Amino acid sequence: MLATYPHHGRTYSFDPAAPLDISLPLAPGPNQVNCFWAEPVQFDTIRVGSFVGSVALGGSTNYQRVHLTPHGNGTHTECYGHISPEPTATLNRCLRRFLFLAQLVSVAPRPQPNGDLVVLLADVQPLLEAAAVAPEAVVLRTLPNDEAKQQRQYSGTNPTYIEPALAHYLVTQNIEHLLLDLPSVDREEDNGELLAHHAFWQYPEQTRTHCTITELIFVPDTVADGLYLLNLQVTSLELDASPSKPVLYQLS
Repeated sequence: MLATYPHHGRTYSFDPAAPLDISLPLAPGPNQVNCFWAEPVQFDTIRVGSFVGSVALGGSTNYQRVHLTPHGNGTHTECYGHISPEPTATLNRCLRRFLFLAQLVSVAPRPQPNGDLVVLLADVQPLLEAAAVAPEAVVLRTLPNDEAKQQRQYSGTNPTYIEPALAHYLVTQNIEHLLLDLPSVDREEDNGELLAHHAFWQYPEQTRTHCTITELIFVPDTVADGLYLLNLQVTSLELDASPSKPVLYQLS
């Protein structure tokens, strides 16, 4: 059975039983994607008196504590609280809708004179201008789409990032949510400038409090560029970021 989603006077249909998960799982061990020198995800078995929180170890139930760093472990979504001191700037308060019309585009970053690889506005803009309808979200897949992205250890490697001009352009196009398969929209070490973050959220002058950035996704090659319904799933953490599970549904 198909469901429908209205957007700007048009009605789109999609199959709720055909989700395309573009998140990376959170699991312990060294083979999970990691960035910004975060400690690996860790699961600890809770022990209280004679109780052990592991069925495998003889307990009645599994009961574990999770140690993770949202910005460094796996797919995560962040709000402007990432660059703001406001205690109320949490993702749980900023993200109040979870379904959006999204355009998936694939772009190869270009080498710069300093050796950096950067996703440029000049390459993304024509793809968005060719879209049949103005999207609310952009999903950016970088090329080549190496499956090693799913386990890559990015810390200290100066990964690909986007140029601030691209973030400015997305604002002019009313893009509220940006998703990409990179550790950050900004350079790994940029003296704390975070130019693309500031540009996308327009912080602090005209802060776009409802907008989000989702990093470390992975879009398989089997998912073609085009228009999708995005279901952006997060946990209700009162933090600037949360582990997330973005899911796409092909639209017609």
